[in-house]
Amino acid sequence: MNDFGSGTQATVLILFTSLATLTLLMCVMAGPDRDDLTNFYTGYLSLTPLRNGLAIAGDYISAATVLSTTGIIALAGYDGYVLAVSTAMSLVLLMFLLAEPLRNAGSFTMGDVLARNMPGRAVRIASCVVTLMATLPFLVVQLSGAGSLLTFILGIPHGPGARTTCIVLVGSLMIIYAAIGGMRGTALIQMIKIVLLLGTSLAVAALVLNRFDWNLGDVIRAAQNGSGTGPAYLRQGLQLGTSGADRLDFASLQITVILGAACLPHITMRLYSARDVPAVRRSMSWAVGTVTTFCLLVIIMGTGAAALVGSQYITAADPHGRTAVLMLSRAFGGGAGSTGTTVLYAAVAGTVFITLLSSVAGMTLAAASSLAHDLFTHAARRGQAEPRTEMTVAAWASVVVGAVAIALSALVQNWDVAVLTTLAICIGASAVAPALTYSLFWRGFTRTGLLASLYGGAACALVLMIFSKSVSGTPASVFPQADFGWFPMQSTGLVSIPVGYLAGWLGSCLDHRRRAARSGENRRLYEESEAQLLAAAK
Repeated sequence: MNDFGSGTQATVLILFTSLATLTLLMCVMAGPDRDDLTNFYTGYLSLTPLRNGLAIAGDYISAATVLSTTGIIALAGYDGYVLAVSTAMSLVLLMFLLAEPLRNAGSFTMGDVLARNMPGRAVRIASCVVTLMATLPFLVVQLSGAGSLLTFILGIPHGPGARTTCIVLVGSLMIIYAAIGGMRGTALIQMIKIVLLLGTSLAVAALVLNRFDWNLGDVIRAAQNGSGTGPAYLRQGLQLGTSGADRLDFASLQITVILGAACLPHITMRLYSARDVPAVRRSMSWAVGTVTTFCLLVIIMGTGAAALVGSQYITAADPHGRTAVLMLSRAFGGGAGSTGTTVLYAAVAGTVFITLLSSVAGMTLAAASSLAHDLFTHAARRGQAEPRTEMTVAAWASVVVGAVAIALSALVQNWDVAVLTTLAICIGASAVAPALTYSLFWRGFTRTGLLASLYGGAACALVLMIFSKSVSGTPASVFPQADFGWFPMQSTGLVSIPVGYLAGWLGSCLDHRRRAARSGENRRLYEESEAQLLAAAK
């Protein structure tokens, strides 16, 4: 299916170069001064609710959401539909439960929220460790996928050298965006990305529906035929199986996505850039509306890919269907080599490219901010670092995080590392979500309970994932020739989420200092901030 000529590839390459140059220039212009922490971390709280909402949606919709979810819908039908709905529901849960208290409690990072009532080096270090555990796997998935994806888009021979070059290129740009642009610069990139993404997705979805005379039933019937699965396309089981254990695994995955996706540190840090609680409420309304609209478009595009491209061609290009939306764009405009097809394909490819760049830039900024603010300033310097010094550390931390992610991505580029996306979301649901909910809503939560929920939930998710079916024992696992797994599921959430919450509860209940905490400093700090945390307006 990769049969486009050099003219199309030249058009795509020119578009990529233009987008990279333009976004880099805008990022530099919007970047903060070297000694202005507030601007670097929050952009002076200057974003309007609409712009902040678009930036939140842009950070939330990663390249994995665009490509993988579309591919799963094209190949597995119903399972992909539920995943798209779960993705939108996670942001809804964040809006109604955590967004406003997080805005009132936080300053720059997740560590600021958790250390609000329980200050100390241990809390800052744990927050930084979990932030890195949640962001680095995502970065590796995005960058390793960028190598294969860009060689496919540009028609470059699919060799290790070409993929490594693409990984280094995208990784270098993400480092520059995060180090120079800060929160305001990366927000600007996210806004550009989400507008382009909505525009191109709307165009492709409209073309799909128009091909079938706007009859959604005809689209679904054609998708059933194109997928080669018939009626099973609209039943659960094509992705994970239909046995009782497989259905339990499917439920575990959806619960994990709902509880974990929106709790990831690079998402929650966007809430701190809202001016006040009413602003964060309106920002989340825009974000939820944008993400929900996009998920509906993804459902149409994925179904259209199954109907018009067919699972045989999709899996031939990529077994996981991550090129489905690109292949779908070739089905319109008059055929290969025509002006219409070239323009549409270039637009979709350019959008995918800017989505890759913006996604990894936001994650790099979150990891670097935690290293500089939590680990360096508060854990190492005990809050005594100068703003200019912290800014310098944040910039170099972006370089370090980016370099590590690039090296790991190049190392595992021949592996199927999609499991790392599941791992990151499991850590978000099993460690970050319990820590945030207990810290914000339970006055009896202690430092021991906090450390237990962070380390216990993250460790449980990591250990179970290593010994799961996703890593070994099945043809679709990372190591299909090995079998050292004993955990029977591909998602750990059904076990690791309760472990995270239970560890936080037990750690607080069994803490020998709990009685002192209830009547002492921790309780006083919580009660002083409780009214502000839970207020509808600030």
